[in-house]
Amino acid sequence: MDPEEARKRLEAEKARVSGLIRELNTEIDGEAESDDAELSNYDQHPADSATDTFEREKDLGILDDLEAELAEIEAAIERIENGTYGIDEFTGAPIDPARLDALPEARTNVDSAPPPGS
Repeated sequence: MDPEEARKRLEAEKARVSGLIRELNTEIDGEAESDDAELSNYDQHPADSATDTFEREKDLGILDDLEAELAEIEAAIERIENGTYGIDEFTGAPIDPARLDALPEARTNVDSAPPPGS
């Protein structure tokens, strides 16, 4: 894949993921504020509290995944800037263009894997 085409795709994906992160942070902050507005939790059924906790944990897990995805996108953009985009990080071989087309932030070929324990 042409590095400039990859950059355009990665920048668009970066904007999309950043927007999702902002939205989720706003939602999480709104939930925290509504929890703070409650004078006490005694009027809630224990199952309601459990549901709220589950939802918050789920949202935080999604947020972690989105932040990791954003970091991978930013790393790919940095590789374009450094001239190392499209080169397998383990073998030094070119990454299959079809893989880069499907996953522009790919660091390795499908068959490359780090040694166990690294």
